[in-house]
Amino acid sequence: MKAQIEQSIGEAIAELQKRGQLPEDFAPKILVTPSRDKHQGDFASNIALVGAKPARRAPRELAEQVVAALPEAEWLERVEVAGPGFINFFLRSGYNQSVVRQVLEQGRDYGRSPAGDGRRVQVEFVSANPTGPLHVGHGRGAAYGATLANLLEATGHQVQREYYVNDAGRQMDILALSVWLRYLDLAGETIDFPSNGYQGDYVWDIAATLHREHGDDYRHPAAAVFSGVHADAPEGDKERHVDDLIANARRLLGEEKYRQVFDLALDTLVDVIRRDLEQFGVVYDEWFSERTLTDQGLVDQAIERLREQGHVYEQEGALWFRSTDFGDEKDRVLRRDNGQTTYFASDIAYHINKFDRGFDQVINVWGADHHGYIARVKAALTALGYPADRLEILLVQFANLYENGEMVPMSTRSGEFVTLRELREDVGKDAARFFYVMRKAEQHMDFDLDLARQESSDNPVYYVQYAHARVCSVERQCAEQGIDIDTGQAALERLDSSHEQAVLKLLALYPERLAAAAGRREPHLLVNTLRELAHAFHSWYNAHKFLVEDDGLRNARLALALATRQVLRNGLELLGVSAPERM
Repeated sequence: MKAQIEQSIGEAIAELQKRGQLPEDFAPKILVTPSRDKHQGDFASNIALVGAKPARRAPRELAEQVVAALPEAEWLERVEVAGPGFINFFLRSGYNQSVVRQVLEQGRDYGRSPAGDGRRVQVEFVSANPTGPLHVGHGRGAAYGATLANLLEATGHQVQREYYVNDAGRQMDILALSVWLRYLDLAGETIDFPSNGYQGDYVWDIAATLHREHGDDYRHPAAAVFSGVHADAPEGDKERHVDDLIANARRLLGEEKYRQVFDLALDTLVDVIRRDLEQFGVVYDEWFSERTLTDQGLVDQAIERLREQGHVYEQEGALWFRSTDFGDEKDRVLRRDNGQTTYFASDIAYHINKFDRGFDQVINVWGADHHGYIARVKAALTALGYPADRLEILLVQFANLYENGEMVPMSTRSGEFVTLRELREDVGKDAARFFYVMRKAEQHMDFDLDLARQESSDNPVYYVQYAHARVCSVERQCAEQGIDIDTGQAALERLDSSHEQAVLKLLALYPERLAAAAGRREPHLLVNTLRELAHAFHSWYNAHKFLVEDDGLRNARLALALATRQVLRNGLELLGVSAPERM
């Protein structure tokens, strides 16, 4: 309905321009919003206020001209100009009732639209380094990215969901080293574990697998392992200390055995991450390996393309990209003085690969701590001739866990964190998925474990699911009492109580809210709609009897209840949350 009203306003403006009553270049943004006060109509627009200056007339005068030029519409009862120039739209009585049949006819498709016109969109999300199990911070990005992908698909886009596996680089080397050192512990060596190593129990588990399968084949004396190594923190440099240990591991094991340790750690953790995400309701179309970029020479090719176009220079043995020429705060290193390429160089190659795969839009969902990477990646793409607006980077803030009113402390490197699996097993997939997307992704989030565990109306996901289950209960009561639900004979015009009108209005708004959630990349808008709808339904359910003697009224109320259930189910599906029939 919002879109129809906006179209009508646009047609009125075009008519006024045709008559010469408005300038030809008059093109203010048309904004229509639902009215909060029913006395002010069903929808309102401030077009006359924002357009008064370019129209060169008073807002109220402009509003009256727009109203007079509006095309006739069967769904419109009247239009009024209010206050300084607001235009209030009143829908014809009974119009909202028609949404019931529309929902019941369209079923799962209600709310979906072809707005995306089949555009190919890639959504890359989570992409955490496989150096440990996913923790609750990753869970928020997983829920947000998966829901956004669902919303885009529901609005007519072809969506590919991708996980970028960072299976190369220093952090993976630190993981391989950590596993090997724990293996040496199990083999009987006395090891001073580095402060910069990965210390979670999962490292011991991988090391135990290595020892069980290979015995002492990978064992070397601790003295050889720590030979020539810089001191660790706090007396020394923890970074140089761990880099020296990695170098010794490579030398002592040889590349073949080192790679076997590396791959065992990598494969184990990627499998853990994949299973955890699948059990969280997140399934990817592609798991893209960072290592393939190097193996296929794509990183070197990306650097060479930048060199050919004059965007790189050498300084102190390193190769730099002139990213300041494209809006970045400083130039960035592509290849270090030791010949190794940087993460940034791999990022450039990866994004080239994305666009070369033919996506119309690429969406990256990153943790908020990656904010500084946005400018440099867009700078590189611009330098290579890719439109920067085809890359959209959305940031997700970390989620803090609270229990008994206190924040649960977490440290990834020390292994002291709550895993996504633990959270899911504690509060359930549904509560976790729902809670994660209740707020804007860029806002900090406090995840209340105690609330998520509750089976009461205070728990928002329980409240929404219970509305769905209540309708199912009514349907079972009909079956038990031998009552046939005949929605075709429903006297929908009798759905005239304030409670029923509130439910009808929200059902009618659902498609627009879904489109807004997708277009603005804000799944919480859909969450809010479902919560509002559940509240309206519970209020109606508590105030009115559904199974009345009057067949027409009973069927009307049952039809509205079934339509409500359908919309709740549709929305919960997009959120990755179940719609239980019993609670």
